[in-house]
Amino acid sequence: MKNLILSFSFLLPTLLIAQTSIKGKIMSRGTPLQLANISLKKTNKSTTSDAEGTYTLKNIALGEYDIIASYIGYKSETKKIKVTDSTEVMIDFNLKENNTLDEVVVTGTLKAVSRLESPVPVEVYKPTFFKKNPTANIFDALQNVNGVRPQLNCNICNTGDIHINGLEGPYTLVLIDGMPIVSGLSTVYGLSGIPNSLLERIEIVKGPASSLYGSEAVGGLINIITKNPKTAPVFSADAFATSWGEMNLDLGFKGNVSKTASVLTGINYFNYSNPIDNNNDNFTDVTLSDRISVFQKWNFNRKSNKLLSMAGRFFYEDRWGGEMQWEKKYRGGSDVYGESIYTKRWELLGAYELPVKEKMLFSFSYTDHDQNSVYGDIPYLAKQRIGFGQLTLDKNIGQHDLLFGTAIRYQYYDDNTPATITEDINWIPSLFVQDEITLHENHKLLLGARYDYNKNHGNIFTPRLAYKWKINDNNILRFNTGTGFRIVNLFTEEHAALTGSRDVIVLEALKPERSYNANLNYLKKIFTKNGNFIGLETTAWYTYFSNSIIPDYDTNPNQIIYKNLDGYAVTKGISTNIDMVFNSGLKLILGATYMDVTKTENGFKTRQMLTEKFTGTWAISYRINKLFLDVDYTGNLYGPMRLPLLGDLDPRKPYSPTWSIQNIQFTFNKFKNIEIYAGVKNLLNWTPNKGNPFIIARANDPFDKNVKISNGNTNDTSNYGQQGNFVPKDQVVDTADNPYALTFDPGYVYGPNQGIRSFFGLRYTLK
Repeated sequence: MKNLILSFSFLLPTLLIAQTSIKGKIMSRGTPLQLANISLKKTNKSTTSDAEGTYTLKNIALGEYDIIASYIGYKSETKKIKVTDSTEVMIDFNLKENNTLDEVVVTGTLKAVSRLESPVPVEVYKPTFFKKNPTANIFDALQNVNGVRPQLNCNICNTGDIHINGLEGPYTLVLIDGMPIVSGLSTVYGLSGIPNSLLERIEIVKGPASSLYGSEAVGGLINIITKNPKTAPVFSADAFATSWGEMNLDLGFKGNVSKTASVLTGINYFNYSNPIDNNNDNFTDVTLSDRISVFQKWNFNRKSNKLLSMAGRFFYEDRWGGEMQWEKKYRGGSDVYGESIYTKRWELLGAYELPVKEKMLFSFSYTDHDQNSVYGDIPYLAKQRIGFGQLTLDKNIGQHDLLFGTAIRYQYYDDNTPATITEDINWIPSLFVQDEITLHENHKLLLGARYDYNKNHGNIFTPRLAYKWKINDNNILRFNTGTGFRIVNLFTEEHAALTGSRDVIVLEALKPERSYNANLNYLKKIFTKNGNFIGLETTAWYTYFSNSIIPDYDTNPNQIIYKNLDGYAVTKGISTNIDMVFNSGLKLILGATYMDVTKTENGFKTRQMLTEKFTGTWAISYRINKLFLDVDYTGNLYGPMRLPLLGDLDPRKPYSPTWSIQNIQFTFNKFKNIEIYAGVKNLLNWTPNKGNPFIIARANDPFDKNVKISNGNTNDTSNYGQQGNFVPKDQVVDTADNPYALTFDPGYVYGPNQGIRSFFGLRYTLK
């Protein structure tokens, strides 16, 4: 026993000595990276860096290790180390920014591929980009993406859609994890319910993608990719409030269910209940809203390491806008005007990689959307269910990277309007194939085609072709061409009819729109001798539409007339993005787009409604290391748009001015795991009412009780206006009470009606 104790006495110092610590700093271009991840491969040792970028791994046993440093938006770096004694090991890292050029993307080809290698141009935006101007939902966050514009369509209920390169919202397909669950009703009311807390990244394809994704992907698509439970933070919280009284809270937390699965839960709550009327028209400037969104995503661990994931989301919103004295007791009545919308929505989506040798993936989604709305005294009650299933086979044969797929889409829609006499049920089966051919190390050709069958429109075929020439590592040229198709959904097209201001008139059985598109993309990377980076990407496009379905506001100011265009429509333009990263800590993201969106009918060419000639966006960031402070200055600029007037006497401007929304934010990040941010939105205090006598027509008479309509009798003097002019049948007569011959109309809108406001927020992240 004495010998055992003596031996242990000699051994104990050796055991104590046989452990040490690893220390170092995580930097990028001279800037410390807070909350960077540092881990020892094949051990449970990991930590995060503090505000000065320093880290410590304690109690490391003797041996050889791979130490990995990673940070969102930067390339991970791995170093080999050898711990041989108790001497403290110093390992520093200098991470390089990813610049999103080497990101893995899936949207362009339905395959995971480096963005640089994809024949289809894909833009990638990470959460760090959207944090430069914090918003309560993804719809608002997209305002700083070049060529993408969130468009408000109603001054009262603030419904909106997303324009890409000047095309209306119904031409844009919005996906969540590759599943087309944002469609129809949710295009109008579902976009504002997608919280930023779910976001891993957003991939954007500009131009038709119908050959892979079917109808609605004519103008482009936006794929919102949610976080992976395996890599998400253990807990995160982000809360902010504005001086207008808006409050937003995002919570996220993850956990492991033994060794079987990992689960991520996200909760978003938004409340705005402070009616404001700064333009003095007795209507709320911004819609009031109380909404909650709960999201959960499961990733299951399979022995084969094949993919199995499931996700679900519940969304509920109670929103209203209208006269300042409106209360719920007036809902649906004709005493006080209000637009009240209750939205209840369920979503389910998943992906299962089949247990076979070949790479086969089955993806599915289902949504149930219940809309209970009133627009003044007009009820709109609607139900929509969409189911989608898709099976793909990914196979490589020599120089051919093949993708085969089949899909089926189930659509159910019913509402209480005369346009829907019976519920509409439709099954749309599809087949598609894609072949990416490696002609040479630097030359790739992609060929694809899709076949859809719709019971109302028969067989629909959409081919595509893409070519990529990698001139060298820093210069890439891409050419894409193909066709697209779109089937109209009138509620999605024009919700303004529900306000009672205009009647929807459909003159014929509408045929699907067809489009023919070509675009040329050039990407250039520049690395300067002193370590600065410049990325330049330019795209020119041309799209021709046949059977175009464009709402006619001009023929009759009280109607929205739909028919297939007896002619053609064209959108063309050029867009440029510039990313610059300097050693000084300055980062610039600049974008500019020039476009020409027109229609030609009976030999007359006119500019389409609500399309701007040019746009510009910017995000300028600078870090002041000594103060632990990041400064972000973001903004956008929009050229004039043609606006919907209600007749020749309407005194509102026929074109919007050039306008800009600009924001500034200061983020303090000295404390571990915590960011404190504050700033000002809409620094210029711009609102659409500037330069106009009013925005909402006949706001003093929203039920048109004092509007006089002509019966068309030339012998009846009441059919003659104040100027003595005869007014045709069913047109508004100008009177002393209504000198501009207007009806109530909140559809004269092209930008947000919310002025300058400050905000303050706090973020906490536990890795």
